[in-house]
Amino acid sequence: MARLTWLLAVLVGLAAAWTGGLAGFTSGFPRAIAEPGATTDVIVVLTGGSERLKEGFRLLAEQKAKKLFISGVYRGVEVEQLLGLSRAAPDNISCCVVLGHAASDTRGNATETARWVLDQGHASIRLVTADYHMPRSLFEFRRTMPQIRIIPHPVFPKSVRRENWWRYLGTSQLYAEEFNKYLIARLWALFDGNSAAKSAAD
Repeated sequence: MARLTWLLAVLVGLAAAWTGGLAGFTSGFPRAIAEPGATTDVIVVLTGGSERLKEGFRLLAEQKAKKLFISGVYRGVEVEQLLGLSRAAPDNISCCVVLGHAASDTRGNATETARWVLDQGHASIRLVTADYHMPRSLFEFRRTMPQIRIIPHPVFPKSVRRENWWRYLGTSQLYAEEFNKYLIARLWALFDGNSAAKSAAD
């Protein structure tokens, strides 16, 4: 009985710690775009929503960078197909768009982007992804390319209920899954050391 009570206390403690961590994690989501007027060498878009692509094309059209790198694109997808997702994207920017096909997750996005950015000799990027995905993305990107200046540029999908999010099952599940992935990324980094940056530089 004592062992069962101890185990129950541990589980309750872990659940409380996780819940508190989730609350802190969500409170750290970006609420606005950082340095909206700044320019960078490259705009980087992580696939996962049409809002991200549209914003990336808009930024390129406004000359916030000379190149747009889209990471995590399915093989066989061409620039013209992605341009079709954004009616606001002019056809003449297709020459400035580079597609990355090697990544299948956020860690892969960081490695794929770092290899291309370093190979091209760029020094700064504007990172476009969803607001709830930004903490994990920044962690992976800064760990993989510590020498590169990164400006976070969140987009805010309309399907996500940000106010009183805990009342909405879909948003709660989304945030909980993202928090768990963030914890796994931090744990992985403890064992991975500096190998992420080394592999990107190779």
